[in-house]
Parts: sequence; C-alpha cells; structure tokens
Amino acid sequence: MKILRLLLAWFSLGALSRADVTLAPLFQDHAVLQRDKPLPVWGRAAPGEHVSVAFHDQRVGTTAGADGRWIVYLGAAAASAEPAELVVTGTNTLTVRDVLVGEVWLASGQSNMEWPVAKAAAGEKEIAAAKFPLLRLFTAQHQVASQPADTVPGAWQACTPESVKNFSAVGYFFARDLQRKLGVPVGLISSPWGGTAVEAWMGDAALRGTAAFPAVDARWQQSRAEFPRRLIDFPLEQAAWKKADEHAKATHTKNPLPWPRVPVGPGTPYEPSGLFNGMIAPLQPYALRGVIWYQGESNWPRPEEYAELFPAMIRAWRAGWGEGDFPFYFVQLANYIEPSDLTNRGWARLREAQTRALALPATGMAVAIDLGDPHGIHPPNKQEVARRLALLAKAQVYAIPGDFSGPVFAFKTTEGSALRVRFDQAGTGLIAGNRPVQSLEIAGADRKFYPATGKIQLNTLLVSAREVKEPVAVRYAWTNSPEANLYNGAGLPAAPFRSDDW
Repeated sequence: MKILRLLLAWFSLGALSRADVTLAPLFQDHAVLQRDKPLPVWGRAAPGEHVSVAFHDQRVGTTAGADGRWIVYLGAAAASAEPAELVVTGTNTLTVRDVLVGEVWLASGQSNMEWPVAKAAAGEKEIAAAKFPLLRLFTAQHQVASQPADTVPGAWQACTPESVKNFSAVGYFFARDLQRKLGVPVGLISSPWGGTAVEAWMGDAALRGTAAFPAVDARWQQSRAEFPRRLIDFPLEQAAWKKADEHAKATHTKNPLPWPRVPVGPGTPYEPSGLFNGMIAPLQPYALRGVIWYQGESNWPRPEEYAELFPAMIRAWRAGWGEGDFPFYFVQLANYIEPSDLTNRGWARLREAQTRALALPATGMAVAIDLGDPHGIHPPNKQEVARRLALLAKAQVYAIPGDFSGPVFAFKTTEGSALRVRFDQAGTGLIAGNRPVQSLEIAGADRKFYPATGKIQLNTLLVSAREVKEPVAVRYAWTNSPEANLYNGAGLPAAPFRSDDW
C-alpha cells in the first residue's frame, strides 16, 4: 500500500509539473477564422513552455509566460472554403480540423437576440431549409463570472436543420444573408442571455468609468442585501401567483398578484459585469469582422443611464478586441405596450438613448418600430430584423450598393402654422402606404402636444395641427407602441424622432 501511495504521489507530481497545451474556446473543429486580418491564437501551457502554431503554410512559435498564458499572431489569410487543420504543438499536440476562412460576426444581447429559429415566423420551414455547410454556428453557453474567464463552453457546428433549430434566429438569418451574398464561409458566434441589462455586459473598469456607475452599484448592493430573503420568498410567491392565476381563469377574473420578481444577486445573470466576464471576455481577441446587438428591453426604465452605458460598452469591447473601430450594428427596440409604463413614453426614450451610440464611428441602427407585436415583447419576424442588419453590413462593410437605412430626422423649419421636416436617407422620396402618416404630434411654446397631420412632399414632410397656430416642436412615433407607417422608397422605416428635448 505504501508503494502504491508513493506511485500515486509521483504521478500527481508529474501531472502538476507538466501542463498540456490548451486552446481558447473558439479554436475547435469546424471553426471559421476571419479573413484578411491578423489571426490571434491563444491558450494556456506550462510556464516557459514553447508553443508553436501551424496553419496552411504558416508556423509561428512563442513561449508561455509565467502565468501559463501564450498567444501568437498568424498572418492574414484569404477566404477559403477548403477545410484545413490548425495544429498547436507543445508538450502535447492539438489538431483543430475542418477550419475555414471567411467572415466572422458576434451576436449578443438579451432575449430577442437569443430567440431561436424554432420560434421565429415560419420556423419549421426555415429549419428544414437550413443546409449551408459554409455557414458555421457557435453558441456560447450561459455563464456568469465574477472575474474575466478564460473559457466558455460551446462548440462550432456546420449549419444543418438540427444545429440551427435552437440557434439565435437574428444571428442565423443575418449570417445566412451574408453567406449567400458574399459566397465565402461565414461564422456566427452567438453569446446572448435573455432578460439581462447592459451593465451585465460591461467589464468592471468600463462600468466604473461611467457617471452612471454609482446608481448601478447602489441598486446592486441593495439587491445583494435582499438576495438571501428573496431566495426564500420567490418560490412562495410563485406558488401564490400560480394559485391566483388558476382561480382567475376559473372565475374569468384578473389575477390580482404581480408577476413574482426574480431574485437578483451574486451568480445571477443580473450581476454587473457578470456576463461580460463569463461570455464575452473568453472570446477576446478572436479576430472578427463585427458585432450585431439586440438589447435594451431590460433597461427601459433608465434611458438616461443607457445613453451613457451603451456607447461605453461599445468602446470597451472594441478596446478589448484591439481591432480598432470594428462595425457594431444594433436593433432599435420594436413597438411594444409596456404595461407598467403609465407615461407611455419609456420605450420611446430608450430608443432615443440607443441612437446616441450612432455618434460613435462604424455604428449602425436597424429600425424595427414597424415589426413589433404590441402585446408581445418578442416580435416573431426575426427575418426582417436580420435583413435590415445585413443591409447595413453589406453597404458599409462590403461596399455592396443599396439602401441601408430608412429616413432619419435631420432638421425642421417653420412655414406659417406648419413645420417642414427634412430627413437624411429619404432616398427618392417618402411613402406612407397610401394612408395618412400616423403617430405625428406637434406643439407650440406651451409644450402641449396635439395629434397632427403630415403632408408628404417628395422627401419632406409638412406637419400641422389645427390646435397649434405657432408650432415649435414635432414628434413622430414617440410612444411605446406607435403605429408607424413612414418609409422611404426602399421600404425602410423612418426612425422615431422628436425635435424637442422636453
């Protein structure tokens, strides 16, 4: 027995002194590498261990640092649909097979980005047709971390009906559109989590560097203090709500109880920086072309914070990837009736906060104000959402001619008792579907808004209201769930706007 214990101890010591080379999570079979950019490849090994990486006709070596980390940079590679091997050699050898080179995009956000193809419009038909071997999909599994993690579970898969079924619908439709148009391999990395706020997707340093941090931190500290009690109360609240709901259905009455509030505390996806640490940091600095983002529903009560946090997040992600100002395209929230918002303007203000990010270079916004379900927070037409994101990418990244934006408010001028509104991206002219333009409001110096009518004149809109003789401000689609029917000739919707800052 003593000899056996000595042998086991010897083997354990050997295992500790010899660390196998490992790779970051995205370097797996069926991966897509970004074309025409330097390619960082990284992982872990024993401190001081020599590591070499070979791909196509390149071989690059390095030595693991004192903390075991290593990274090499392969030279830029041209797009290739020919499967290749990425071979990493240290004390052991890792071979990553069936690697393609093409375009790589990251999709992140909350539930509307996570929403699967199976639940999208015509989901069964879309799944059956999903046979694109040059389209590869990677889903980062849900993971919360208090510090930036090295790895996140997930695997690359070729696009098949089976692999696409539970994949991000917006991500898939976006990537499919690009792959069809570009004719090169496309990799889509999906890393969203439903119901989450933007502060969960920001690194700690980025979050602390904002003026919004004290308010975010105060809410978090309160949630942490309440967390133990909430863990006890939540199951009881769920049971009470279910019982009340069954009674309401049986008696055709309304459930008097509010929906139980999910406990918020350490280890939950609501932890500030928790999702950046667990689901974004492990992906950096994998070479990619850009990011698509669909999030904001969880931040609607605090649009002023979002106006600062969202651009700060974009800047921090770009800094973490070290690729400069890569394209970052996002979806403006669709129309939805928020039951808890008595002002009926909270989502309108959040949409406005989203537009502040457009001040950053290489950003773009897909307007979805006409695609929502007023009574459902998850619009099923993810195909059109993705198409509008892809229009931005095709025009601005790949220089493919075509309209990529609907009309955007530029400025207004006074003409008697009316305001003339001028737009950017109006194209050949404005259209409203053979109906009057809906959801217009106008106000005078008293700041009282009245429903208004709009007369389309080529690419301008003349807005007036009988009650307002001297107008000074105009709004369009400035409610949570407006009827929005103003488009340009390409059929792309006008973004909601207001000329005032009241």
